[in-house]
Amino acid sequence: MPISYLIDAQGWCAGARRVSSPNCDARSQPVDMIVIHNIHLPPQPPGTREFAGDDIERLFTNSLNPLAHPAYPELALLRVSAHFLIRRNGELIQFVSCAERAWHAGVSSWAGRERCNDFSVGIELEGSDYVAFEPIQYGVLQQLVDALQQRYPIAHLVGHQDIAPARKTDPGPYFDWLQLQAQRMKLRPAGNE
Repeated sequence: MPISYLIDAQGWCAGARRVSSPNCDARSQPVDMIVIHNIHLPPQPPGTREFAGDDIERLFTNSLNPLAHPAYPELALLRVSAHFLIRRNGELIQFVSCAERAWHAGVSSWAGRERCNDFSVGIELEGSDYVAFEPIQYGVLQQLVDALQQRYPIAHLVGHQDIAPARKTDPGPYFDWLQLQAQRMKLRPAGNE
């Protein structure tokens, strides 16, 4: 049975596990963009398919152990977050209310507008630039995108590489935009396009 994802007036998603991140602040503009990212902790060589643990949650809640991996001393200093994370098994976690600004996009611009965090919702997919995402992740992503579109006037659905091309590559070459579109067609009754 599919989970129903609805965004309430406070910006929280029913059906998502909530893990609050302190890395957020007040919005200065209304939401009209979704930014898709990928994240994989700990960092591993290309082709690695091992995904486990709660290090992503620890990163977004400022509790990452800097001694747990050689890459973590630098990462533990970052203050970053996303609104959502979709794990490999399809679990949806929400870190920041959509009514607040999460710190996911960094230095960014889209269609002449700077600071994309101000007007976007950030969705992280557990994965990397080196492996395909799971079908269940596309299904959850599409349901979440639909829920966000019901609450906000979403005009743009982009990857991190689209808003920060000089420094970011995610969601990466293995993210299948056509698979996301196929999920949209599966989830919507005919005639509702």
